Amino acid sequence: MGERGRPALFTIPAHRAFADALVAGLLAQHKGQMMALAQAMVLLPNNRAIRAVSDAFVRQSGGGLLLPRLVAIGDPDLGEQVGGALDPLGDGDPVPPAIAPMRRQMMVARLVQAARPGTDAGQALQLGQALGAVLDQMQVEQVALSALREIDLSADLSRHWQTSLAMFEILMAQWPEELARTGCIDLAERRNRLFTRLAARWGAHPPAGSVVAAGISTSAPAVARLLRRIGEMPHGMVVFAGLDQHMDDAAWEAIGPGEPDPVTGARAAGHESHPQYALKRLLHGMSATRDDVALWRWGSEHDARAVRGRNISNAMLPPRLTSRWRDLKTADRSLAGVEALEVATPGEEAQAIAIALREALETPGRTAALVTPDRQLATRVSAHLRRWGIEADDSAGQPLSRLPPGTLLIAMAEAVAERFAPVPLLTLLKHPLVMRGEGRLGWLEGVRALDLLLRGPRPQAGLEGIDLVLRPREDDRKRAVREAARAWWPKARALLEPLEAAFAGDTDLGGQLAALREGASALSGEAVWAGHQGHAAADLFAEMEAAAPEGPQSADPRGLPAMLDHLLGGVSVRPPQGGHPRIAILGLIEARLAQADLMILSGLNEGTWPGLPAPDPWLAPRIRRELGLPGLETRIGLAAHDFASALGAPHVLITRARRGSGGPAVASRFWLRLKAMAGPQWKTAERYAALARAIDAPEAYRPATRPAPAPPAAARPKVIPVTDVDRLKADPFAFYARRVLRLARLDPVDADAGPAWRGTAVHEILQKWAEAGTLDPADLEKRARAMFDQPQVHPLLKALWQPRLIEAVRWIAAEVAKDKAEGRIILAVEKEGRAEVAGVTLMGKADRIDRLADGRIGIIDYKTGKPPSARQVKAGFSLQLGLLGVIAELGGFDGIGRAEAGDFEYWSLAKKGDQFGYRERPVDPMGRRDKIVTDSFTAHAHEHFEGVANDYLLGGAPFRAEINPEVASYGDYDQLMRLEEWYGRDDG
Repeated sequence: MGERGRPALFTIPAHRAFADALVAGLLAQHKGQMMALAQAMVLLPNNRAIRAVSDAFVRQSGGGLLLPRLVAIGDPDLGEQVGGALDPLGDGDPVPPAIAPMRRQMMVARLVQAARPGTDAGQALQLGQALGAVLDQMQVEQVALSALREIDLSADLSRHWQTSLAMFEILMAQWPEELARTGCIDLAERRNRLFTRLAARWGAHPPAGSVVAAGISTSAPAVARLLRRIGEMPHGMVVFAGLDQHMDDAAWEAIGPGEPDPVTGARAAGHESHPQYALKRLLHGMSATRDDVALWRWGSEHDARAVRGRNISNAMLPPRLTSRWRDLKTADRSLAGVEALEVATPGEEAQAIAIALREALETPGRTAALVTPDRQLATRVSAHLRRWGIEADDSAGQPLSRLPPGTLLIAMAEAVAERFAPVPLLTLLKHPLVMRGEGRLGWLEGVRALDLLLRGPRPQAGLEGIDLVLRPREDDRKRAVREAARAWWPKARALLEPLEAAFAGDTDLGGQLAALREGASALSGEAVWAGHQGHAAADLFAEMEAAAPEGPQSADPRGLPAMLDHLLGGVSVRPPQGGHPRIAILGLIEARLAQADLMILSGLNEGTWPGLPAPDPWLAPRIRRELGLPGLETRIGLAAHDFASALGAPHVLITRARRGSGGPAVASRFWLRLKAMAGPQWKTAERYAALARAIDAPEAYRPATRPAPAPPAAARPKVIPVTDVDRLKADPFAFYARRVLRLARLDPVDADAGPAWRGTAVHEILQKWAEAGTLDPADLEKRARAMFDQPQVHPLLKALWQPRLIEAVRWIAAEVAKDKAEGRIILAVEKEGRAEVAGVTLMGKADRIDRLADGRIGIIDYKTGKPPSARQVKAGFSLQLGLLGVIAELGGFDGIGRAEAGDFEYWSLAKKGDQFGYRERPVDPMGRRDKIVTDSFTAHAHEHFEGVANDYLLGGAPFRAEINPEVASYGDYDQLMRLEEWYGRDDG
């Protein structure tokens, strides 16, 4: 126990399990005085530390025990509220209450939006959160707001930082007035006052029972003074976690900060990323030195060997002293009990970790913990553990924005922000919480029908756009689907109409949140607020709505999804029931002071552990330094301390993946330090990687061979469109999938207007124009413009495609007029015909058939893109025009009779040179440029068709999958044919 003037300061080294060693010492000091222990108070940094110490008391008590009072006074981010045990009731004037976090965030966001007109509510909230963090740091470090006016760096700052600093000063001047209006103070300020008052009270009247401050590493001045007071009390102790006592004085001084400049008083910046930097600052704030700190004498059976602590210290030497590694002895490099695992991908890393955790459970009583800041990796490990029925206790929980209630609220906001565009609308309607219960099956049937109708170009915005999609149409191929959707849509529309109406006018943030709340309740039948996840969402929404009147005044619905994702993502939800008692998944904050027999430290890549420092949008780094605020790299130092502390477990496995989700990953500086220091003593755990690769490896590798189905003759089609002949010749399997299996690719939802859609629209325009008989160019242009004026056509499609189509139809009208002057007339448009060819019915539709001046006919095919090349046609892969000529010569077109085909043309609407529209002939009267002779084209097409018909339609040839570079492939059936498994292999 301490004596006045000589504080009782101790440290538990990194190689000891902090919680067990602390409890062992407290039990030893109070041996035979259990009631005195029950009257003691232990101050800890956070609630997770309280749980770790409570578990240690249970393990070591051996029976019933009255625990001391365990109080969490805050973590290094100073984000937790001060426990009620430290609030000195009845001692002087009461400390004003702290402003509610959500109310504060909304108020600061309103000030930001007022200072930066045009800022969206979501952006204002994020900037306000960063502003609040800077304000908290200034209050924690007890830097007066007036200090900004005492420094003048504007001449040395870029214009960006000058603007940010000027705005920051304005906001800081306004904030005290806002707080005074509420009668509250900031949480950080309240904590400072409570700590200061408590230190004064304990200085005058020390408590009768023991007071122990354990594991606290924050260097805030108010906390440092309180710890100093506790160490000086007769029954007080301060116990640090992992204060390095192996470093010599030169290494300790190299951490910094340096001595004050005798002229300016400024201190040289220290190594804020060093794991001991925060503890050194804390000792300085306590007016103590490392020599004042004694070694905690007690340990536990969960400790590692003492040499581990010394070698961790060697690995974490300041940068300019790492040259000492060359002279280290083998014993000083040894990391016995520490293994490293480096794998290729995060997926392999997660599987290997799950196997290591499973292995730990094979030993009765052995505990294991995964420590990682990578939440995606933690989620993957949890999923792998469920393979064996193991539910891991993930202390960090899941962000509310990724849980069903949060995703429903965000989906609603996205649907409103995009005015019920197809993708966000279907995402909302398909959400698992929507229409949950007995009526969900019927609801999903309606959603599926709507899904089929919304495939293709985006309709008009709003619910009226959906109404237009469901409107009955002539010659509707989707009549049954449309009728099913029309029968279901009124119910869905009634639920969505209030949401659309609420956002139609100028709605403030509170009104938007209320509309989302009511809409979520209606769509889910209140299921969104049920269960522990729903309760968390309800509590957060209640706070948001209550604080919204004091929040941003201008709220653009388009920024609402990002704002909700930000706010919901800040709330973590844990399941009410715990997981496996011997396995835990911990974040860095949760892992502090906790230790297991096996500690797995994962995600050791730069940017993950340590994470990249979050930039401060308000204060430049130099201004922060001048104000005495911690640098942005302080968090790296805290992460380094967490890493060094976790390395003290008896058995440690550190892991990383060489590749992250965004590409190759760089190994963490902590990983590289350990590897460089250990040298030949670096031990790997490749067995886990081998098991991870083997666990899902098939017993035998049997890739699919090139498919070649051979259906019986009865199943082979005897009627074939001319457009499918090319497919049959180029890729028989694709023809088989389409015509025998009757499988067709669905268009994507909200797709671009592709060639098929554009071609259908153009053909319809040209058909009606030709059927009108006048062939007036103005009429054609009018029809083209009218197509884009239809309500179901999206404005973006009109803006992008109408200009080029108008140019193309003007060209078509001019060409038709020119042909007419030369004696060429239009006989038919969109004319269907069929004929028996080679024992098969060949059918097709000619876009246009003209009567030439010499009495023969010309066949025209309109193309919105590039027509087939003459080489493709000659090879027999683009026979559509030739086969239509065959049908014509056999008299297959009603009203035209048998007619000799004398010309074949593609009329393309694509751009060539400086204009849209050009003509291309795949044939030539004299066979020039290696083209087919015009008079031989129908015979050429007939010959090729007869060959494929005899092989595939009348014969028994298998429909073999082919990849033909001569023919454009859209890959509709690549997955069905399992292309990736056989393509490129010689399978005979």
